[in-house]
Amino acid sequence: MPHTTALDPLFTALDTAAFTDRHLANLAAGTRAAVRAPDFLDQPTCRAAMAALDRLPRADYDLSRVPTPIIRFGPALNDYRGQDGQLDAEPYWHDAEAARAAWHRAGIRPDPIAVSLAHLAGAWGAAVAPATIGGRAVFGGTLREINAGALVHYDDINREFPGLFDQEIVAQLAFNVWVSVPAAGGATTLWRHRWDPADELHRQAYGYRPQTVTGHQQVSLTPGPGDALLFNPANFHAVEPCPHGRRIAFAFFLGLTTTGQLITWS
Repeated sequence: MPHTTALDPLFTALDTAAFTDRHLANLAAGTRAAVRAPDFLDQPTCRAAMAALDRLPRADYDLSRVPTPIIRFGPALNDYRGQDGQLDAEPYWHDAEAARAAWHRAGIRPDPIAVSLAHLAGAWGAAVAPATIGGRAVFGGTLREINAGALVHYDDINREFPGLFDQEIVAQLAFNVWVSVPAAGGATTLWRHRWDPADELHRQAYGYRPQTVTGHQQVSLTPGPGDALLFNPANFHAVEPCPHGRRIAFAFFLGLTTTGQLITWS
């Protein structure tokens, strides 16, 4: 007899007019797959962000490490993970300061990152603070243009950089808000599967081959312009390629600490 697995009724996506503390708590607890806020940013804000992109220095990832072309602004910690698994601190801090200065010079108004953090702070009932390393605030708020898709992967700061932050994190969330989307394609898919040692048999560059998540329950969401998405990135996830148009999002991670604080990083 073939083995079948019942679907988890809690692994679903929810659309909401505004994020709440309960949404954040459910995602942290694993009792929701994703929460999306359509039209989180209005169209004038999206257009202002797009008009300012040329004022931001952007670069492609090294294709030997990231085989799907991704244009980026702002340093992400994983880009500075050395062969010993530690943070390559000197170039990271240099690039973080340079990115902060470039962001200030670009003068994007309204600021999509500031708008997003203010909304999330209001939902949680307390300010969202940057994560710190040795008392020094890390960079938060990258821009990614992902048109060719992204491999199946997961994000877990406690596994990737154990003990890196001054704060202790009990759950990690990912936040994305799109200022440009293609007419078709570009969906984000989440699987009800978290890393297992056996998954390393399917390693591919920064991610994993599709068979890692074959047979696992999944949820797919195609973004609209101005949409925001929160999900738990410990669940494996990927981005579908889009044949035409530009898929551009501002993004950061949120961490729920042992003291109930929300902190952010990229």
